[in-house]
Amino acid sequence: MAGHSKFNNIKHRKGAQDKKRSAMFSKLSREITVAAKSGMPDPDMNPRLRLAVNNAKAQSMPKDNIQRAIDKATANEGDDYSEVRYEGFGPGGVSLIVETLTDNTNRTVTNVRTIFSRNGGNMGESGSVSHGFDRVGYIQYPSSTGDEDTVLEAAMEAGAEDIASDSDGHEIWTAMEDLHEVAGALEKSLGEAESVKLAWRPTVQVEVDAAQAETLLGLIDALEEDDDVQTVWGNYDVSDEIMEKLG
Repeated sequence: MAGHSKFNNIKHRKGAQDKKRSAMFSKLSREITVAAKSGMPDPDMNPRLRLAVNNAKAQSMPKDNIQRAIDKATANEGDDYSEVRYEGFGPGGVSLIVETLTDNTNRTVTNVRTIFSRNGGNMGESGSVSHGFDRVGYIQYPSSTGDEDTVLEAAMEAGAEDIASDSDGHEIWTAMEDLHEVAGALEKSLGEAESVKLAWRPTVQVEVDAAQAETLLGLIDALEEDDDVQTVWGNYDVSDEIMEKLG
């Protein structure tokens, strides 16, 4: 298995989410409701819903909140959301993919474009950066799960394609269509994951310096603070030293 990812985007994203827990729960609820509406309201019969519920549990979202989100779909309550992807560029030529769930695409595209322009970036056309990413399955485990060899062996047996480990934890990558099956096998051998989702994995990473990183992380923060934005993926590589300086 080749490749290594330093968790820079994950560490930054997790930190931002910890500061905005209620907003995070709102976004998780939205994803659960949309997933339940897209198929059966039973997680065992709906892979996307199972992933959404597992991610909510990993973030300690209360069971009552999870059930209410599913019940909204069952009762056909709440707004109808569309999944819209936006693409753009950050400082240093970094490529960013912004995934949203929105009930008003005019509002969302205006907000995303404004955030890019006010934070050192610019929004591109559809397809302008996604060609530099692979659509894959992504599973994250904390370092407490075990050492790299233990997780590597479990991942290989489960049918994963790649793994990257460092002091913060383990990233496991799968083919997009294998995510649900691999995640289920890993849950049996390693326990519940911190995160299981479809991801955009860059084929090439771009190193950024301290000044670029500060602006870039500010841009990502601003995007993630928007209510309609679910996830931001990027091809940036920020060194551990710069991350520590930026706090």
